[in-house]
Amino acid sequence: MKIQRFVILVFIALIISINSKIYSQSFSIGHTTINFIDSSRNNRSVPTEIYYPANASGIDVPIVSSNVTKFPVLVFGHGFLMTFDAYQNIWESLVPNGYILALPKTEGGFSPSHLEYAKDLSFVINQITLLGVNSASIFFDRISPMNSVMGHSMGGGAAFLAAQLNPNIKTIATLAAAETNPSAITAASNCSIPSLVFAGSNDCVTPPISNQFAMYNSIISPCKSYISITGGSHCQMANSNFYCSIGESSCTPSPTITSSFQHNVLNDYLLKWLQFQLKNDCVSGSQFDTLINSDNRISYQKNCSQCDILATVDTNKNIEIKIYPNPFVDSLLFSIDSDEVFNIVIFDSMMRKIISKNIKKNDSIDTSFLSIGIYFYEIKIENNTLKRGSILKSN
Repeated sequence: MKIQRFVILVFIALIISINSKIYSQSFSIGHTTINFIDSSRNNRSVPTEIYYPANASGIDVPIVSSNVTKFPVLVFGHGFLMTFDAYQNIWESLVPNGYILALPKTEGGFSPSHLEYAKDLSFVINQITLLGVNSASIFFDRISPMNSVMGHSMGGGAAFLAAQLNPNIKTIATLAAAETNPSAITAASNCSIPSLVFAGSNDCVTPPISNQFAMYNSIISPCKSYISITGGSHCQMANSNFYCSIGESSCTPSPTITSSFQHNVLNDYLLKWLQFQLKNDCVSGSQFDTLINSDNRISYQKNCSQCDILATVDTNKNIEIKIYPNPFVDSLLFSIDSDEVFNIVIFDSMMRKIISKNIKKNDSIDTSFLSIGIYFYEIKIENNTLKRGSILKSN
């Protein structure tokens, strides 16, 4: 049984990886630098590096012109004494998939103001949104109304402060977030937007129990997720950085996984979560929930499903429906405590209909022709949806 379960988990990871690579967008990365000026704070200068989808990689190249997609904006806060280029792993993962990533470079010294940095994150989100209606900007008419404030370490804590300041911020995602002054944990108690909190179980710089987990517990959002990467560290959320490495080398425990392994885990969840939250991609949301429930690389807590395709939909008929086994091989069986006729539709991972059949009380469907992978189903009667869910073809 242990071997069978291992094989199933490998199949899940493989299929999700293949689907993500096949169906994801793949843009080149453009790069520009803008020095925003905040007149409300004595003309404060907020230099910002911006990475965006382009037809060809380069500096100040045009935004991608192959379609008219509007791209969500992600504003990312750096860690203490860390520079924007430490987060190349983030922009190389997200921008090719259709996101604009902005990294404000302020508060990089030894005595940063967490509050001012939070205001910078909030300000930059608003400014890039305004560029979307500025006909002189390369971002004219290409900015989605959806966005996320993000950050690592100090920048993660500042992201919670920014979310408290700006009602226009739609979501928040943090990597090894650090407690700040004023308190990010307290700010999280006012955070009602969808939230994703990453931690490394071996983070000795900002221990999860007193930082990320405390923030997660404070969040009041009806949809929040906490992911602890087993063996992961504080600095390995980013690329190698001298100051971060010096700080991490002076404490224990040390990471027990490599930086590239930690990046892979981070990317597996972050992109799927953003795809659902900011692009309403239900397949990615379902993949997030499927993976998180079976992934031995992490531990987690969450209070919602990312996509209601995995949720059971009840009606006044109060009919119990069971579909099994799951995982399945050559057939699916049904147990329904009713004599009525029902319709089941099965979709593949891209929500393409592949089976539609009427079923009765105790029925079955031949699935021997299906490929290994994740599928979704919906059971209806008289246009009323009774049940939705996901199923796995294991071999």
